[in-house]
Amino acid sequence: MRISNRQRVLVTGGAGFLGSHLCERLLSRGDDVLCVDNFYSGVKDNVAHLMGNPHFELMRHDVTFPLYVEVDAIYNLACPASPIHYQRDPVQTTKTSVHGAINMLGLAKRTKARIFQASTSEVYGDPEVHPQAESYWGRVNPIGIRSCYDEGKRCAETLFFDYHRQHGVEIKVARIFNTYGPRMHPNDGRVVSNFIVQALRGEDITIYGDGSQTRSFCYVDDLIDGFLAFMDAPADLVGPVNIGNPVEFTIRELADQVLTMVGGPSRLVFKPLPSDDPKQRRPDISLIQSSLGWAPRVALAQGLERTVDYFRRLLQS
Repeated sequence: MRISNRQRVLVTGGAGFLGSHLCERLLSRGDDVLCVDNFYSGVKDNVAHLMGNPHFELMRHDVTFPLYVEVDAIYNLACPASPIHYQRDPVQTTKTSVHGAINMLGLAKRTKARIFQASTSEVYGDPEVHPQAESYWGRVNPIGIRSCYDEGKRCAETLFFDYHRQHGVEIKVARIFNTYGPRMHPNDGRVVSNFIVQALRGEDITIYGDGSQTRSFCYVDDLIDGFLAFMDAPADLVGPVNIGNPVEFTIRELADQVLTMVGGPSRLVFKPLPSDDPKQRRPDISLIQSSLGWAPRVALAQGLERTVDYFRRLLQS
């Protein structure tokens, strides 16, 4: 028998960039949070400030192995999300997405918990449709160097929908577009952290390609708002749902903004575009806007300022 009305929430990948922000928000609204991470790319420092909270628990565990706990809701965020991390051990990356989904869906089935899957805009690959709506099936290379992540996440979506249809598991599948903010790893190879760290160190800013490729950048607080709104929505809204910022910038524009904000001697240096790097990426968020009234509120300049401040403090320490 439950002796508390607090919701027991499991967050896999909870010590990562997004996971740590999610754990923080769940605690602030009164939930009990079990943070699970194997610390392949997550770091304890991201959740160290939560350790004194009696409603927070940290467990070292790899989701490619089953987990036996009692929970009411599951957020499955476990998987390295930056190319540097997921290409370091591509076989394990695929296992994390696929075996991890199977194990967490099995847990959700047993406990009758609602389960959220952190999918990705990478399921659209190098898209022929712009902006990308959830109805677009994508254009993904299944044998390239990014395939471990792209196809792993696509397979995870398949598993989620099959568990939903076959076993009645309550699912929420979110496709996350580029997100940035405090607690990004300084060496994860993502464009926002790369540019900021290089500028703060006075190093040349590396642009791959000619900088004309586009991305949309969502500040982490906005993204977590979207997570919670979607997870709390009626059960019939299962997704997939795009969550991201639809305002589009070229990579060159991002570099110029960072340079202007940080100052210093950094110059722009151009290098060849990596294999299978998408030329365009922008979400169509009309589904989540019309269903839940969610839209990002933090402008890029405002979010970059907060992120630069974070990395400045981190590098100084």
